[in-house]
Amino acid sequence: MRVIDLRGRELSADLLPRPEVDVEAATAIVRDIVNDVASRGEVAVLDAGERLDGVRPASLRVPASAMADALAGLDPDVRAALETAIERVRTVHTAQQRTETTIEVSPGGFVTQRWLPVDRVGLYVPGGRAVYPSSVVMNVVPAQLAGVVSIAVSSPPQPEFGGLPHPSILAACELLGVEEVYAAGGAQAVALFAHGADLSAGGRCEPVSMVTGPGNIWVTAAKRLLKGRIGIDSEAGPTEILIIADDSAVPSFVAADLISQAEHDVVAASVLVTDSTELVTAVLAELEVAVAATKHSGRIRQALAGVQSGIALVDDLASAVELANMYAAEHLEIQTAEAAEVAGRIRNAGAVFVGDFSPVSLGDYAAGSNHVLPTGGCACHSAGLSVQTFLRGVQVIDYSRAALTEIAPTVLALSAAEDLPAHGAAVAVRLLDR
Repeated sequence: MRVIDLRGRELSADLLPRPEVDVEAATAIVRDIVNDVASRGEVAVLDAGERLDGVRPASLRVPASAMADALAGLDPDVRAALETAIERVRTVHTAQQRTETTIEVSPGGFVTQRWLPVDRVGLYVPGGRAVYPSSVVMNVVPAQLAGVVSIAVSSPPQPEFGGLPHPSILAACELLGVEEVYAAGGAQAVALFAHGADLSAGGRCEPVSMVTGPGNIWVTAAKRLLKGRIGIDSEAGPTEILIIADDSAVPSFVAADLISQAEHDVVAASVLVTDSTELVTAVLAELEVAVAATKHSGRIRQALAGVQSGIALVDDLASAVELANMYAAEHLEIQTAEAAEVAGRIRNAGAVFVGDFSPVSLGDYAAGSNHVLPTGGCACHSAGLSVQTFLRGVQVIDYSRAALTEIAPTVLALSAAEDLPAHGAAVAVRLLDR
């Protein structure tokens, strides 16, 4: 990993490495796929899958029998792990549920805030270099707790499984009671959800109101292209971790966590920000040994050596916190003395992992938090997936004649100030003697 010496320099987020992602260029490429799915439906999705994933499923919708078989054949330890993850995610996300509130603004004037789930969602689960049954849990559980009635999942077809999504993904869907699953990946899956399609085996994939879930640049580009027709959670980019550490940090812990995110993809970003030259030396030494010993050392080494990764040496811990808030990382770890206090100074992050025993891997699977998080600096304005993602706040206004009479002068004054007299007239006509 390269070391970037920022001591004595004016700090800026641009000084830290970040993945180079050109979503606009990708959007131009996926536009043809999206338009093709809009016009030719299922056949276009299958054609794209055959061309890009190397397999053409016998049917776009996964048969119920395949899902039942996947769960029956699931390793018992993996099943137990998924069940534990589901339980913990449900526990945490249940606390995010919203309740209806009614405020009496004035006698006879009421405003109620209702929280209504979106009608139908399409949940995307990646299946490229790795498969993510954990992403099924992270997407489905909050949607279910929000009260979404119609849930569909899509994941890329796998040649080694006869064009079905990976069995662990199907098993996770079966565990969660998701019955509608499609063997489609990439931009064509997002387009399928957005436009819907008649199915040759019978039935139809109805259009959804929202698409959520992480994916590669092609998924992200399709989300951007179709935003407006559908709601989206965020434009997910390559995964990233930023670790704030001082001389109290355990070098092997820091190295292990940098490696864990680099394992995702060659474009994954692993960044360490520290004020300790001794820690830099120790972490680099740990990386040399640990990277060579791990299974996916090739892509890990490429990710750690890439322009998106690096170690930033800063003057002090305050500078590290300032940089972290500028960077707004997807995953932010605090491995310092008084880690909880340092974490309290963080304003911008998708998720914050505090202390030596809260690695990002814990959040990826079984902390109970959600691992679908904003990337690319979007954590300064966006949040991770939650029950709230699938809810819409609807305001219900219920005023009596007396309450309207009381507030009418205010409405009339403001409508006149904005030169919208018909707005005022819509109030005044209701107050005429009849």
